Amino acid sequence: MLESTRPELLGDFGMVSSTHWLASQTGMSILERGGNAADAAVASGFVLQVVEPHLNGPGGEVPILVWSETEQKVEVINGQGTAPQAATVARLKEMGLEIMPGTGLLSAVVPGAFGAWLTLLQRHGSMSLREVLSPAVQFAEQGHPVLSRVSRTIATVQEMFTKDWPTSAATWLPGGQVPEPNSRFRNTVLARTFSRLIDEAEAAGGDREKQIDAAQHAWYSGFVAEAIESFCRDNPVKDTSGHRHHGLLTSQDMSEWQAEVEAPATLDYQNYTVCKTGPWGQGPVMLQQLALLEGYALNSVPVGSADWVHVMVETGKLAFADREAWYGDPRFTDVPLQDLLSPEYTIQRRALINDHAASLELIPGAPGGRQPQLPHYPEAGPSAEAAGVGEPTVAHNGDTRGDTCHVDVVDSGGMMVAATPSGGWLQASPTIPELGFCLSSRAQMFWLQDGLPNSLRPGARPRTTLSPSFALRDGKPWMAFGTPGGDSQDQWNLQLLLNVVHGGMNLQEAIDAPAFHSTHVPSSFYPRESFPGQVMIEDRFPASVLEELRRRGHELKVGGGWTEGRLSAVAKDGEWLRAGANPRGAQGYAVGR
Repeated sequence: MLESTRPELLGDFGMVSSTHWLASQTGMSILERGGNAADAAVASGFVLQVVEPHLNGPGGEVPILVWSETEQKVEVINGQGTAPQAATVARLKEMGLEIMPGTGLLSAVVPGAFGAWLTLLQRHGSMSLREVLSPAVQFAEQGHPVLSRVSRTIATVQEMFTKDWPTSAATWLPGGQVPEPNSRFRNTVLARTFSRLIDEAEAAGGDREKQIDAAQHAWYSGFVAEAIESFCRDNPVKDTSGHRHHGLLTSQDMSEWQAEVEAPATLDYQNYTVCKTGPWGQGPVMLQQLALLEGYALNSVPVGSADWVHVMVETGKLAFADREAWYGDPRFTDVPLQDLLSPEYTIQRRALINDHAASLELIPGAPGGRQPQLPHYPEAGPSAEAAGVGEPTVAHNGDTRGDTCHVDVVDSGGMMVAATPSGGWLQASPTIPELGFCLSSRAQMFWLQDGLPNSLRPGARPRTTLSPSFALRDGKPWMAFGTPGGDSQDQWNLQLLLNVVHGGMNLQEAIDAPAFHSTHVPSSFYPRESFPGQVMIEDRFPASVLEELRRRGHELKVGGGWTEGRLSAVAKDGEWLRAGANPRGAQGYAVGR
């Protein structure tokens, strides 16, 4: 059995696991004060916006899965913002663009994270906005230690901030200097924004529901929306196209948006039921992959063997090819999810897999007889690497990049939450000076080609990579889990699940186990890089496994032993609650008792 880096936590009071120790401890403090899992997740989520500003921010987005013991079901809170009404393929083509910029204001969507967190608080929480938002206010106002990765990220874009984005320089370069690792960093403007939201909420009276409604109004129809529209309208900023563009987002776009609550997409795998977002996100690829894997006797395949890695990679190629051809906002495109998950279709797709790596092409299927259409992948400009854009946790050269956050919570009453906040990265969009945060550049995931499931359309949600996970075992709520990592998220989520189910590992062992991901599918992020046939894999795999994978036709890029994924997980297992957190990056922690 794998020797883990730290113990799996075990207790019966509550567990919080996230990508930053301060967020985890904040969530635990909420539980200790009598809050439930929803309260703790919301408080942790707002703290993540402050302490991991290169990975998410108030202007970003978040999908949330929550198990309600009261309602005995999982629901999805869709915190993915939509494209502005003025954003059309024709309009951007007139600007000379063939691909959506990866930075700047053109790729801004409605910031959905605030609405999603408050929807979770209102539907399932018990605390007031002040109680859950105060820890974030404190960290923003009094300061927090700068992560070394934050310092490196700011150093990467220092020249751009100074030359092209002065409002970002004013926020992230105090005294004109890159903040040193472990130095105290304050964002007092953001603290004032959060404090004003609390004040406007409490001005609505003592009723908790009315206070949350008032805060939502202040964000989407009040001072926040007004500042966003003004900044987008009045500030043409340079982006990865090399040109300056105004933003298209307006206060009307903001006021017409709200977080949606919906049922999850699900698949039964043996005695487990796995729950994911709908096909407006990439979540169902994990379900498609599980359906394909059901045809293999994985209990007899050693975890981490060449056979194990091979079948994971090959089933993933097929599932992700279908994502490229079929997934998009279901309000604007017909996503044949029922057919994609059907036994008949799965059998047809599984027949394409053999003992050798597939061709270097993307091979989407024809569910229900529909014919797939893939985008045309254009050549991108040279500025993406320099700008530090995109979201992969591990780049094709093995370097780590910033991307996303994750938090999981379970309380003694059995409520469980999995959330993957992202967007609003400090390095991807200029800071709005009145608010202290920047906007999401998630619209870079749209195609500027008409007629595709993920084509840019006014009011549509970009097909996000954000993909929290939840699983039931024998019909009972069991595990909430997830990871940062862009297109790789569901590859690592799958490995965690199957390490536990077939490898007999506990949560911490499953997180610590050597990991890998395929880069076969084109990236969802600017500049849409693709490395067909390539597998990024940690060097902790035995040499014999690596050699056999090469013999089967996989192009391996062997990285450091602790470079793949940043998984978090909590579980309810009989009378005990459990938790594990990622040691990679020396940042994630689980807490609980």
